[in-house]
Amino acid sequence: MKRNFSRVLLGVCSFLPFVVSAQSTTPTPAPVTNLNGQLNIPTSSVPFLNFTPDARSGALGDAGVALGDVDANAIFWNPSKLVFAKQDKGASISYTPWLRNLIGDMYYTYLSGYSKVGKNSVVGGSLMYFDLGTVDFTTATGVAAGTFNSREYAITATFAQRLSENFSLAVDLKYLSSNLAAGSSNPGLKPGSTAAADISAYYQNEARDNATGKGIGWAFGGMISNLGGRINYGGTQSYFIPTNLRLGTRLTIFADQYNKFNFVVDANKLMVPTPNFQTVNGVITNVNANKNYFSSVFGSFADAPGGFSEELKEVTISTGVEYWYNDQFAARVGYFNESNAKGGRKYVTTGIGLKLQQRFGVDFSYLLPVKQGSALSETFRISLLLSLNKGSRIDGDDEAYSNDSN
Repeated sequence: MKRNFSRVLLGVCSFLPFVVSAQSTTPTPAPVTNLNGQLNIPTSSVPFLNFTPDARSGALGDAGVALGDVDANAIFWNPSKLVFAKQDKGASISYTPWLRNLIGDMYYTYLSGYSKVGKNSVVGGSLMYFDLGTVDFTTATGVAAGTFNSREYAITATFAQRLSENFSLAVDLKYLSSNLAAGSSNPGLKPGSTAAADISAYYQNEARDNATGKGIGWAFGGMISNLGGRINYGGTQSYFIPTNLRLGTRLTIFADQYNKFNFVVDANKLMVPTPNFQTVNGVITNVNANKNYFSSVFGSFADAPGGFSEELKEVTISTGVEYWYNDQFAARVGYFNESNAKGGRKYVTTGIGLKLQQRFGVDFSYLLPVKQGSALSETFRISLLLSLNKGSRIDGDDEAYSNDSN
């Protein structure tokens, strides 16, 4: 579907609030507003960096920072987990049509892969590509002035290191580019680009009876993603990228040798300034808009006009339950919740997964909004996975931690 450029540029530059505002067709109770009557919702440029890329976590309410049974998509959720992968190498490709009820040609795809380079180290990389579709340009008088395909992408390199038998750290370095309309009829627009980094940590353990297979496992994970500079599109203003804090936990119940359940919970906080409009010299001004980088990112935990109670409303919760039979078939369900005062995105997710000979896998997820009229209605994701191994390993019999650097 082709769209008028002026409407698309407005929607892209404020993409997150556009999606948020489309989530509800009824007034939300007790919204937090600024002096202009608008919601005090933190927003950023290039929000695609935080889009859930894969179908497995997409079926679990967008939770994944501490999810076990690691595959290549851990590069997005928590690359520290990669050192605990049962396979020596892995790759995945995922596809998601985006806002397909509103814009028919918008989609994003995610390609990721990793390889163990020793007993305790992993390297990997990923590419996320977001196609915003074809834009129609018009002059001020409405005359057609050509078309343009808006697109964004991020390339990520990963290194993960196991520090003990149960604990690991990782770092991502990424380059991101956003070309909304550069080279079009508007000479003032240029592609925006910047570099960023992610830092993550992961801990896992389990207690299981080898004879019956019964037991429990648990894990904790954390990640700060998209720590980097602002992005500029050729004008005087630069925009925050979506720096994000994600914390999560997992509880695994092994019913026997063949059946297990994973329960996961993630909490997310967007580390960008909350709009705070005040009257300065007779002019209504967002006093949080021009802070320096570190004050903006790390001060985002205490900059909401409504204080700590409003800060808590900026935390989204993702939770999900996953059932596995014989590590070959999975059924999943999840729920995502955002405060009504901060946009009110609420949706149920579901999906299935299938593994063939432990080498090939396919995951599918589907999103069901709680409220009618959601822009995210009918969102689905599909992921294909490939795993390669030097030798077969039994679940729970991973290589022991070693200080050797092989």
